[in-house]
Amino acid sequence: MTERVDALVVGAGVIGLAAARALALAGHEVVIIDRADGIGTGTSSRNSEVVHGGLYYPHGSLKARLCVEGRELLYRYCEQHGVAHRRCGKLVVAVDDAEVPSLQALHAQALANGVDDAQLIDGGAARALEPALQCVAALQSPSTGIVDSHAYMLALQGDAEDHGAVLALHSPFEGAVVTRDGFDVMVGGAQPMRLATRLLVNAAGLHASTVARHIFGLDARHVPTTRLCRGHYFALGGRAPFTRLVYPMHNRAGLGVHFTLDLGGQGRFGPDVDWLDDGAAEDYAVDGTRIGAFERDIRRYWPGLGDGALAPAYSGIRPKLVAAGEPAADFRIDGPPTHGVRGLVNLFGIESPGLTASLPIGARVASLLQPSA
Repeated sequence: MTERVDALVVGAGVIGLAAARALALAGHEVVIIDRADGIGTGTSSRNSEVVHGGLYYPHGSLKARLCVEGRELLYRYCEQHGVAHRRCGKLVVAVDDAEVPSLQALHAQALANGVDDAQLIDGGAARALEPALQCVAALQSPSTGIVDSHAYMLALQGDAEDHGAVLALHSPFEGAVVTRDGFDVMVGGAQPMRLATRLLVNAAGLHASTVARHIFGLDARHVPTTRLCRGHYFALGGRAPFTRLVYPMHNRAGLGVHFTLDLGGQGRFGPDVDWLDDGAAEDYAVDGTRIGAFERDIRRYWPGLGDGALAPAYSGIRPKLVAAGEPAADFRIDGPPTHGVRGLVNLFGIESPGLTASLPIGARVASLLQPSA
């Protein structure tokens, strides 16, 4: 027997939940499926939990536009739903004169992206804010903050369910066939089932390309390769040295080994960049041998880091649409105008700042699935 639903969302991470909420608010009957035993067990819960200001992303890109829009939407949503968060601010630092031109270019890009509160300050002003810091200049971003990502996802889930959405865990997507009326979807698990759905949203994160390859009727030309890039985090024992987030100058693969705080005031450093082999399974082991590289990177801007102060914490994996050494790719939110399949949205490469941009990403998904889209 085939059950019928209006909209099916594959993936119960922050993006899938935001899309399900947006669709449910628009009046759709929504089912969310995920192979895991809980929401947000992948990239959504293994990150820095940072609300990004929108500094880094190329002007006009989806990352830039949706991050700046999403930042204020996220702060407002957290206030309205009682989700713990803090607008603590951030300093991006140049540790020597050679890094200052790159910092100035970052400031110009931030202003072009609409981050109007970003401000260049000299080393003395930076040390007045954070006395333990070593740098010659810094870019101050007051609108950057931190958020309890799991509480946020629970709020999204609650919103979606309040408007009729249903969450099915232990329910892996196994394949779909494009039909005249939508999609026939095979769902695995202890009780396999078939679902007929008019709308299908692929928000499977690290596995989005795999899911897309199993949608029969979608041209393979529209399915990119997703590569896995792991990042390790190390926790800081003792009192945190900074009250704000501190970031070094970024590189092509990430934002560098930066300092973040959790809402309890505990400091941590990460992530680094560790590309997994193509075809490798998810591996969240923390490689303790990387601690020396962490200490070297951190002491460039915090020379007071003591020996033995770091302990392995956790790791996360980013879904990348490029290979090692290539410039970062933009988000891909592929709807019917892109691939020609009515009722389908594929979300590829939703890495940072996906958490910050999640609400406008969800709204964009819902908009792409409106009859006039």
